Amino acid sequence: MNYDVKDITLADQGKLKIEWAEASMPVLRLIKQRFAKQQPLNGVRITACLHVTTETANLAKTLKAGGADVRLCASNPLSTQDDVAASLAQHDGIPVFAIKGEDNKTYYEHIEAAIEHKPQITMDDGADVVSALHSSHKSLLKHVLGGTEETTTGVIRLRSMAQKKVLKFPVISVNDADTKHLFDNRYGTGQSTLDGIIRGTNRLVCGSTVVVAGYGWCGRGIAIRAKGMGADVIVTEIDPVKAIEAAMDGYRVMPMEQAAPVGDFFITVTGNLKVIRGEHFAAMKNGAIVCNSGHFNVEIDIPALEKLSTKKRLVRVGVEEFTLKGGKKVNLLGEGRLVNLALAEGHPSSVMDMSFANQALSAEYIYKNYKKLEKKVYPVPVVIDKEIARLKLAGMGMKIDKLTKEQEKYLASWEMGT
Repeated sequence: MNYDVKDITLADQGKLKIEWAEASMPVLRLIKQRFAKQQPLNGVRITACLHVTTETANLAKTLKAGGADVRLCASNPLSTQDDVAASLAQHDGIPVFAIKGEDNKTYYEHIEAAIEHKPQITMDDGADVVSALHSSHKSLLKHVLGGTEETTTGVIRLRSMAQKKVLKFPVISVNDADTKHLFDNRYGTGQSTLDGIIRGTNRLVCGSTVVVAGYGWCGRGIAIRAKGMGADVIVTEIDPVKAIEAAMDGYRVMPMEQAAPVGDFFITVTGNLKVIRGEHFAAMKNGAIVCNSGHFNVEIDIPALEKLSTKKRLVRVGVEEFTLKGGKKVNLLGEGRLVNLALAEGHPSSVMDMSFANQALSAEYIYKNYKKLEKKVYPVPVVIDKEIARLKLAGMGMKIDKLTKEQEKYLASWEMGT
């Protein structure tokens, strides 16, 4: 079997970690059991470009249980867990092409290897596979029935492609499912981002000023976790509605220009580029810590930081200290990449349970319905979203009320009034 991992001897260690994560993923476990019996993806070639973590491993195993021919590559050079990659290759026979810390050239070579089997369904976290197929591998597009997309950044790229009429197959935006963005983005990103920062720096959060750039669902999650740990939280935004919401949630709201001189920690989660720029670095206090929890490492203008600096050094694993002219120091975490994966282990498995349940069921939906779908970006069908929520509640041992017949009639009627 073809694969490229850092060290295949790490497989047994990775297997234990995958099993540990699986214990907190009851929804995906139920889907895997059904897939094993029904084989809804029998023979379907799936290329998955995702963060190679324990949770992703359980998704890959679920797809394979459903009969799929799965290939996996990393969606970020620093997010791979090398022991997990080794385990999937060694114990599950899944071709994996991912090494933590791989350079840019290797990253794209791994994408090339993952699409060699002519995928029929793509699974992206950032739309890099879709981009590769539409740019340098157009001959493979004829095989693709559809795809799924995991994250906000990728959905933005795909919607742009659809709007310009260049998207060649339908894609389901997993990110837009309520059981994904309301939980994964908010609770997953909130906890794992702070986890990455603390593991990387061992700095005290309480009593500090944390600047959160962007108040989408990820920003909301990070802000509430930082506030819960005792930080003074500042939010920067470009959307006036989100800015009002942040203010009413109890945070200070101001432009980055005003936040730069007072922040101790800076966290970007906007999906846009150059959110923290040269003028902001120049205004920061000595010892400021800067990181990103958005998908790509473009939110922090690293070239501008390097231009302002006289030297840089690695002071801790994943922590680069930049000395600016005049002696002030600014610390960058994880090369500006996803801090929760570069310096920690990403989202807890219990929240990824719902996100990857959406991935698995969306792949099944595409294979069953691709002939009816247009070349555009679709939301996850509501019936799938609700079913995942129902299964999650059951897995948590919780029950909810049901409408009575009288209530159903009332909600459906325009005649009953008050």
